[in-house]
Amino acid sequence: MVGKLLIQGLLAGLIAGLISFGFARVVGEPQVDLAIAFEAQQDAAKDANAAEHGHDEELVSRSTQAGLGLMTGVTVYGTSIGGLFALTFAFLYGRVKKADASKLSLALAGAAFVAIVIVPMLKYPANPPSVGQPETIGYRTGLYFLFLVFSIAVMIVSVRARYTWSARLGRWNASLAAAGLYVLLLGIGMTMFPAINEVPATFPAHVLWDFRIASLGLQAVMWTALGIVFGAIVEHRERSTRLSPTRNASA
Repeated sequence: MVGKLLIQGLLAGLIAGLISFGFARVVGEPQVDLAIAFEAQQDAAKDANAAEHGHDEELVSRSTQAGLGLMTGVTVYGTSIGGLFALTFAFLYGRVKKADASKLSLALAGAAFVAIVIVPMLKYPANPPSVGQPETIGYRTGLYFLFLVFSIAVMIVSVRARYTWSARLGRWNASLAAAGLYVLLLGIGMTMFPAINEVPATFPAHVLWDFRIASLGLQAVMWTALGIVFGAIVEHRERSTRLSPTRNASA
C-alpha cells in the first residue's frame, strides 16, 4: 500500500514539476534576467574593467540555466516533494474520518503550501540573484530552513490541538482555538527570528516585487498540481481495484 502510494506520489510530483517548469519559464525567468541585468550594471559602475570581466567564459550558459537546468531542478524538486507528500498522505489516509482521496490530497497540499511556502516567505521572502551579500549566504540559508522547520512544527501542533480539543469544545470552537494557537505561535516565531534586509536601495522595486510574485506563483502551481494529480491518481487506482472483483466474477 505505502509502496504504491510512494510511486504514485513520485509520478504526481514529476507531472507537477513539468507543469511548474512551464510557469517558471514563462513568468519567472524574465524577472531573473532583469535582476542579472541590474547586477551587471552595478558591477560596471563599480569597476571600470567590468566590461572586460563580463566576457569571461561561463561554466553554464544562461540559455542552459533557463532551459534544461531549470527543468531539471524543478522536476527533481517536484518528484522529491511528491514522494514526501505520498508518505504523509499514507500516514493520514484512513485516520481522517469521511475524507476521500481527492479531498484529503487537496487539503494536505493546501496545508503544506501554507506551512512550507506562505509562512516562510512572509519572514524571509524570495530574492533575485543580485540581492544579498555573498558572505551571508550560509547564515541566511540556515535561518530560512530553521524557520521552515518551525513553521511545519507549528502547523502540526495546531492540527493536533484541534483534534484533541474537538471532543471537549466541539469542532467549530476547537477549530477557532487551534487557529488562535497557530497565529500566536507564528507571531512569537516571527518576533524571535532575526530579520534580514540586504536589498540594495537602488534595486528596482517593481523587479523585486515581480520576482517574489513569480516565486510564490511557481510554488502555488506546484502544490496545486500535486494535490490535484495525486488525488486523481489514487482515486483512479481505488476505482480500478473496486471494479476488478466485479469483472473477474462476471468473467
